[in-house]
Amino acid sequence: MNKREITKFLKSFTAIKPRTMVIIDFANVDKWEKSLNWTIGIKKLGQLIKHFSQGKKYLRRFYYGRDYGPNEKSTRLKPWSKTIHTQAQYNGFEIITKRVKYIHDSNYSTGYTSKCNLDIEMAVDLIKEKTNYDTAIIFSGDGDLAYVCRYLNQKLNKKIYIFGVRNHIGRELIDAKKEGTIEDILFAEDFEYRLNLKRNT
Repeated sequence: MNKREITKFLKSFTAIKPRTMVIIDFANVDKWEKSLNWTIGIKKLGQLIKHFSQGKKYLRRFYYGRDYGPNEKSTRLKPWSKTIHTQAQYNGFEIITKRVKYIHDSNYSTGYTSKCNLDIEMAVDLIKEKTNYDTAIIFSGDGDLAYVCRYLNQKLNKKIYIFGVRNHIGRELIDAKKEGTIEDILFAEDFEYRLNLKRNT
């Protein structure tokens, strides 16, 4: 999309903002930085999303794990993890989270690898909130979400958009767009000027 097309696209949401749900898979979004060479700030992300959705807070949902470190008994959230959740809260997101799991793995210098997949939570919420929205914009390139996208479109008549990064969109999502299940795939690179972020040096 060029700037004119993006302006037109954003204007098309003016009347439907109260019936649009935005899903932010922030673990996925956070990885875009390496591909784009610029940081996806939560504040600017929140400002962009205001073009899509307004009204009920639960229509702007932020999915990201809480990291307490490898000690399962720890109740002290890591500072960087606390910062992300605090920023998401201040920028008007409904936060959906669970504890990050640490798994012993000798292939890593720390002796651990971490995991916190929230795909199931996203899928359940998209179905659970079905009476509260007509359009959904999913910020993720995870191909596993194609299954729920098909259900939402074909069974519940929802209009679905995927917001991701070129060359980092799951093949399943691309196929779903070709078959008409997904309305369109939007690319973060095209929206960089809207996010108004400073490029890394």
